[in-house]
Amino acid sequence: MRVLMIDDHALFRMGLSELLERRGIEVIGAVGDCEQGIEWVIEKRPDVVLLDMRMPAMNGLEVLQELRRREVAMPVVMLTTSREESDVVNALQNGARGYLLKDMEPDELIKALNDIVGGQTVVAPDLTIVLAKAVQGEVTTNGSTQRALAELTPRELEILCHLVEGQSNKVIARNLGISDGTVKLHVKAILRKLDVHSRVEAAVIAVEENICGRGGQAER
Repeated sequence: MRVLMIDDHALFRMGLSELLERRGIEVIGAVGDCEQGIEWVIEKRPDVVLLDMRMPAMNGLEVLQELRRREVAMPVVMLTTSREESDVVNALQNGARGYLLKDMEPDELIKALNDIVGGQTVVAPDLTIVLAKAVQGEVTTNGSTQRALAELTPRELEILCHLVEGQSNKVIARNLGISDGTVKLHVKAILRKLDVHSRVEAAVIAVEENICGRGGQAER
């Protein structure tokens, strides 16, 4: 995987570049100037672009829009500290293929990048509930969705509510005292039964149907 990074914080660029290189990911460019970054993307054709949201000359959204105007095809991923709902929604609406946080665990970041290069759209687990609330007004549920929810086992409902809270498989496993692999199997079953393709879509349905009470407890 060949990565190009646009971020105005030099120390962060250096640190992340070293981390990615140690994991076998080639960093073909790491630049703080947005205009230079745009030219490098076009010239170097990376597999994925990592883009900060908050930068002085141009913000990440403006860079993203310029890249799309130039018909850049490779995935662009926001990697930022911003958890603002408007930033998440605007980035995804403007074609970002991922919205990740700078405080993610390295293993989660690497997995997310691999998934994105593989064709998926990935949002940091901590932002699942933010995105779910942002789009819940656009989602309409029907009888088939309610029947699908009724097919979920108590454990699957419990895990679905943890997904609403934006928890990763590792955190859910720790909270429930089960293995990561077991959580992964349950999540796959939840997505299959609800006929959705992502954790965010499942969380949106849970928010829409108000199936999780306070403290993330499922309500039947």
